[in-house]
Amino acid sequence: MDQRTRGTDAHTQKPDATPALLGIVCGLSAALFWALGFAATRHGLKAGFTPVDLLVHRYVWSGIAFIPLVLRAGIGDLCGIGWGRGLVLMVLGGPVMSLISYTGFLFVPLGHGSVIQPSSATLGGLLLAALVLKEKITASRLAGAIVIVGGLGVIGAESIGHIGADGVQGDLIFVLTGFMFASFGMWLRRWRVSAYSAAIVINVLSLALLPLYFFTGGLARVAALGVTENALQALAQGILAGPAALYLFAVSVQRLGVARAAVFPACVPALTLLVAWLLLGEHPTSLQMAGLATVLCGFWLAQRQS
Repeated sequence: MDQRTRGTDAHTQKPDATPALLGIVCGLSAALFWALGFAATRHGLKAGFTPVDLLVHRYVWSGIAFIPLVLRAGIGDLCGIGWGRGLVLMVLGGPVMSLISYTGFLFVPLGHGSVIQPSSATLGGLLLAALVLKEKITASRLAGAIVIVGGLGVIGAESIGHIGADGVQGDLIFVLTGFMFASFGMWLRRWRVSAYSAAIVINVLSLALLPLYFFTGGLARVAALGVTENALQALAQGILAGPAALYLFAVSVQRLGVARAAVFPACVPALTLLVAWLLLGEHPTSLQMAGLATVLCGFWLAQRQS
């Protein structure tokens, strides 16, 4: 009897454990792709791309590829999402949020944006999960949020002391985009939008910005930068940090809930600083490392279940 009971318990636990594991893997993979996107953004701005150029690489190529999928799923109701909801998701998790984020890197180093934006997304996700979705926020997650705020304060102190007003402006830009992305995750959960639909709809809707880009001479500007640089941005922005990361994060939200999925963006700072050091040769400052260590402690607390 006991053996049969244990077998039954193991059988009933598998359907719960497998989706959770899938959600964790997808969340961590999304974090890695976002880290690569941050590093590619910094490299692209140094190479001569403008924030708008990077925005085009982020959404145009995948948007063109996804047009047949949207037409097949139904353009009338926008793949079942609806035009109103689709536009809201495009603003919060699409080109509007990305353009604001790219602009922030004109004011502060890579280490600032890569720490502040994901951490703000984590804080915003926990807050919205509690206030809007009524998800339970444990004492450990609340403590983690407080520690993350402390880490952001350390990063902000460097801006005030070493960069000045421009640094504070850049940091506030990343706070804004972090909370925008937290809102994106919350609406995904509340509206029960599938990961597949969210990824393809946002990219296809972003094509509406393409004619304006052509008319302002953007195509000639990026062509002058060469095939290699454009191919690098197309891969990093248009595939990995764009639809791939968006899809994976949406899956993690669906499998784990907003509160748990919100902690994955906090993995991005460490991954970004590592990628920036290995690929770009940018060594983080002592204050950036102190802020990162504090944020990671907050991330660990936010991950705990009790």
